[in-house]
Amino acid sequence: MEKLSKNEEELMCIFWELDRALVRDILNLLPEPKPPYTTLASSIKLLEKKGFLNHRTYGNIHEYYPTISQTEYRKKSLNDLIHNFFDGSAANVLSFMIKEKGISDKEIEELQKLIDENLDPEKE
Repeated sequence: MEKLSKNEEELMCIFWELDRALVRDILNLLPEPKPPYTTLASSIKLLEKKGFLNHRTYGNIHEYYPTISQTEYRKKSLNDLIHNFFDGSAANVLSFMIKEKGISDKEIEELQKLIDENLDPEKE
């Protein structure tokens, strides 16, 4: 799966929210200044070429829909981030978050609870 640009991610978020849409639907939801219709249509075609969207044709109108869920994209993006910046280690990610973000004691307790729940052999 290819990495998306910031603009492409923003478009995909709209598609994930709507589930299916026409180019004009997306254009109406974008903030000012809106891109020209043809520029937006080209961006959507590129997302289709990259495999993130597909379409159904009704006469000369294309209705686009996502071919990958937002959850799948998040999972892949997070795994890439962990691999590329944290040597593939979740522990390195958590360490970074604790040191740099200043995670609260409550958040640490919640994380520990999640870890404990997922390691509990009786839950399997």
